[in-house]
Amino acid sequence: MLPSRPPELSLATLSLTHSSFTFFSSLCSSNHKHKPLPMRSSLSLLRSLTLSLSHHHHHHHLTHRFPRPISGFPLAVAAKSRRVLALPSSSTFVEHLSGEASQPGENWDLSNVAQGEAFDLEKCFSSADLKHMAVPELEVPELEDLPEQWRRSKLAWLCKELPAHKAGTFSRILNAQKKWMRQEDATYVAVHCMRIRENDVGFRVYKWMMQQHWYRFDFALATKLADYMGKERKFSKCRDIFDDIINQGRVPSESTFHILVVAYLSGSVQGCLEEACGIYNRMIQLGGYQPRLSLHNSLFKALVSKPGTSSKHYLKQAEFIFHNLVTTGLEIHKDIYSGLIWLHSCQDTIDKERMTSLRKEMQQAGIEVGRDVLVSILRACSKEGNVEEAESTWLKLLHLDVGLPSQAYVYKMEAYSKAGEPRRSLEIFREMQEQLGSANAVAYHKVIQILCKAQEVELAESLMTDFINTGLKTFMPSYIDLMNMYFNLGSHDKLESAFFQCLERCRPSRTIYSIYLDSLVKVGNLDKAEEIFDQMQSNGAIGINARSCNTILSGYLSSGDYVKAEKIFDLMCQKKYDVDSPLMEKIDYVLSLSRKVVKRPVSLKLSKEQREVLVGMLLGGLQIESDEDRKNHMIRFEFSENSSTHSVLRRHMYDQYHEWLHPSCKTSESTDDIPYKFSTISHSYLGFYADQFWPKGRLVIPKLIHRWLSPCALAYWYMYGGHRTSTGDILLKIKGNEEGVEKIVRALKAKSLDCKVKRKGRVFWIGFLGSNSTWFWKLVEPYILDDLKHLLKGGQISDNSAVETEKVNFGSGSDTDENASESDHNDNDNNV
Repeated sequence: MLPSRPPELSLATLSLTHSSFTFFSSLCSSNHKHKPLPMRSSLSLLRSLTLSLSHHHHHHHLTHRFPRPISGFPLAVAAKSRRVLALPSSSTFVEHLSGEASQPGENWDLSNVAQGEAFDLEKCFSSADLKHMAVPELEVPELEDLPEQWRRSKLAWLCKELPAHKAGTFSRILNAQKKWMRQEDATYVAVHCMRIRENDVGFRVYKWMMQQHWYRFDFALATKLADYMGKERKFSKCRDIFDDIINQGRVPSESTFHILVVAYLSGSVQGCLEEACGIYNRMIQLGGYQPRLSLHNSLFKALVSKPGTSSKHYLKQAEFIFHNLVTTGLEIHKDIYSGLIWLHSCQDTIDKERMTSLRKEMQQAGIEVGRDVLVSILRACSKEGNVEEAESTWLKLLHLDVGLPSQAYVYKMEAYSKAGEPRRSLEIFREMQEQLGSANAVAYHKVIQILCKAQEVELAESLMTDFINTGLKTFMPSYIDLMNMYFNLGSHDKLESAFFQCLERCRPSRTIYSIYLDSLVKVGNLDKAEEIFDQMQSNGAIGINARSCNTILSGYLSSGDYVKAEKIFDLMCQKKYDVDSPLMEKIDYVLSLSRKVVKRPVSLKLSKEQREVLVGMLLGGLQIESDEDRKNHMIRFEFSENSSTHSVLRRHMYDQYHEWLHPSCKTSESTDDIPYKFSTISHSYLGFYADQFWPKGRLVIPKLIHRWLSPCALAYWYMYGGHRTSTGDILLKIKGNEEGVEKIVRALKAKSLDCKVKRKGRVFWIGFLGSNSTWFWKLVEPYILDDLKHLLKGGQISDNSAVETEKVNFGSGSDTDENASESDHNDNDNNV
C-alpha cells in the first residue's frame, strides 16, 4: 500500500480565476471517503456557490429566540477583510538532523516556532480568529417565555436530570417524553446543555432529535454544536455533525470548517492529518472561504513536521497552501519558504527550477537565505551528485558562521559518492569527527554504505569496528551493506561471520536472512540453506517472501532434489508468489515427470491457522467491509504506528495473508517497509466472518463465539487488542453487547480462566488479574510471536492501548455517564 497521503484537490466546486484554474488543473480528483451529494443537490450547490462569489456573509449576533426555518443553500463567503499576522522570528529547522533517527528521512523541526502566534493551535481557537467569522443566528426561547407551566416544568426537569445519566437511561428518559416533546423543546434542552458546558449531553440530545418523526434540520443548532465539539478536540463528533450539514445539501459555516481542521491537527490518532487536509481543501473549494493566516500556518507546520520520509508525500498539499497564501495576499513567513524548499529537497526527483524560483521569491521579499535553506539545497545536490554546487553551498554555510549541522556533512559525503569519489567522502567523514568531536549513527551508516558500494573492504571493516566501539546503536543498515559487499565479492565466510554478529547485536531481519540464504545457495550448502529457510518460515517476525522461496527453489532444482522443489513450488502457489522466469521452465519439466497435469496456483482458501488467527484479530478490532449486496467482503488491517507490538505483528499478518492481499497493498521484494494499513481483495469466501462479526457494518460478538476461542485466537486477540499493565494484569479489549461478552466470559471460565469485566460505553475490558494472568499466559504463549514474548510476558508494560487502560479500574462499576456516553458514540473520539 502506498503511504498515506493528504486528499487530493478537486476542480468541480468553484468558479476560479484563470491563474487558480491553472494551478488546480495539475491536481487529481478528490478521494474523500464520504458519500457524494445527490445529483440534484450537487447541481444546485454548484450554481449557488458560483453565484455567491459576489456576495458577502453578514455577521450575526447570537440571540435566544425561536429558530426560523432555513431553506435553500447558504451563500459561500467571497472576499473577507484579512489581517496580516506577523510570525515570530525563528532559528533553523535542521538542529535535529544530527540525531540518529534522521535517516532515511528527517522531519522539519518547528519546536521553537510552535510557541509563536501563527503556529499555536490555541490561537486558532481564540476569539481573535473566530469572532470575525459569520455564524448563523440561533433563536432559542427563554424558559419563562413558554406559555404552558407544565412544559416549563418538564423542560427544567430534563435539563437537570439528563446530564446525570448514562447512555441507556438517558435514551429511556428521552423516549418517555415523545408524546409531548417537539423540535423547539429538544432544541432548548440541547442549547441549555451547551450553556452549562455539558456538550456531550447536548450532542446526544441532538442525535436523539434526528431519529424523531418531527425532526427538521436546524443549521444554526448544528453549527453551534459542531463548533463546541471541535473546540473540545472531539473531532469525530464534530465531523459527524459536519457530515450531517453536508448531507442536508448545506455548506458548513466558516467557523465549523476552521474549528474542525484545528481539531484534527490537535489529534494524535493516525489519519488525522489527512482528514485535516481534506477539510481545509473543501473549505476553499466547497465553501469558497478564505482561511485565516493562522490556519494556513498551522496546517503547513503539521505537514512538514511529519516524522521520517512521510513528509515528502505532502508536497502537493504544501504547494496548495503556499498558493492560497500568495493569491489571498497574506504575509508569507520565511519558515513557509524554508519548509517548502525542504519538502522539494526530500523528493526522489528534484525540481531544481521550483527550488530556484522559491529562493528568488524569498530574496524579492527581503528574506535572507539562511542555514535551513542552504542545507536543503545541499541535500538536493547530494541526490544528483552535483559536487560543484555542493561545494558552493558549503562555502555559503561556512560564511554564515552559525555552525554546521551533522546532516550537512552527510549530504556532502553522498554528493561525492555519486560523483565516484568514495575516498573524498571518507575525508569529509574524518573532518566531521574533528570539527564536531564525534560522528552520529547516520554518518556512520552513510560512510560505510559508500565504502561498501565502492568495495573498499578494509576501510569498511575498520569503520564498522569503530562504529561498534562507539556504543551507538542501530547497526542493522551497516551490516546489510557489509553482507551485500561480501556477497558480491564471493566472500562467504566473512558474510557468515557478519550474519552471526548481526544476530548478536540486532533484532532478526528478513533482509539479512535473505542475503545469508542467497550466499548459502550460491556456495551449494543446501542443508544449511534449508535450515535457515525453515527458521524464517517459523519465525513470524521474519517470515518468507517470493525472493526467499525462489532462492531455495533454485537451489533444489540445481541440485536435482525435485521432491523438495515440488513442495516449495506448491507453497509458492498457495502464497501466490511469482516464480522467476528462468526457474519456470525447469519446474514445468520437473512437474511433468511426476504429474499428468502441471499444478497451477490453487483457489483462495483460508487454512486452519489463518481462520483461528482471523477470529482473534476480529475480536481485537479488525474490520470487515462488505459491498452493497453483501456478496463480497474485504478485511482491513490497521496497525498503530506508535505501538512496538503492532509494528512486529503487522509484518506477520502481511505474510500470513499475503495471497489474500489486494495488489495495491503488496510491496516490492526489494523493500522491508510494510505499510501500517493494508487490505485483502474483496471475496465471497470471507462472507462467513462478515456475517458473524460484522453483519450490519458494526462489530458484534457471534452467538457461537465459545466454539472458536482457541488458544491461538486468544493469543492474537492479546497481541492486537490486549494490554499488560504495570502490575502484570492482562486486559483484552472488545466492543459489543453484554450478552456477547458474557458468552466469552463463560467460555473462558470453561478453560479454567477466571476474569473480570469492566465496561466503558460500548467498549468492554476483560481482565485477567493476579494469578489468572499467569494461567492465561501459559495458555497463549506457544502462539505468541517470538519477538513479542519478552514484551508481553511480564516485566515490561505492553504499549497496546496504554493510554486507554490507564483509568480502567476493575474494583469499581462502570464508568460515569460522561465517559460512557463518549465511548458509546465513538470510542472516546479516538478513531478517524
